[in-house]
Amino acid sequence: MSPGGKSYNKDYYGGALMVLVGGCAAYAARSYNIGTLDHMGPGYFPFAVGILLALTGVLIALTAKKKPSGGEAALVGHNHDIPDFRGAACIILGTVAFYFCGEYLGLLPATFAIVFISALGDRNNSVMASFVLAMSMMIVAVVVFWWALQVQMPLVKWGM
Repeated sequence: MSPGGKSYNKDYYGGALMVLVGGCAAYAARSYNIGTLDHMGPGYFPFAVGILLALTGVLIALTAKKKPSGGEAALVGHNHDIPDFRGAACIILGTVAFYFCGEYLGLLPATFAIVFISALGDRNNSVMASFVLAMSMMIVAVVVFWWALQVQMPLVKWGM
């Protein structure tokens, strides 16, 4: 129970965590040259992302609803208060797969791996839906990162 007898759902605490992480990122970015909008320094992007993350956290925390009484669980998909670790495990595994696929196989396999594995973390997604999402994001990765931003990562490579 929180002060005042109200019990908030996970959005309240998630928003507070986002404010904390965003504030820390913005504070840490101040040690770099931020620059101006015309001449951005290395600290500009992390500072801006930290501020946006903190503002998003504030909005999430302010819109958090009071947890329903009567023992209803705030977690989706099951009716107990034990956290579902499937989503977290899939996101962590997807990130690890992105690193190794990006290092040894290229941008397309890395993009497919992170999106497909992370999408499987949602119990509402089927394997086919995750596959279609991953294939779609591969197209977005080619257009945005490889073509528009010209990221120096090969689309496909074999080995080291």
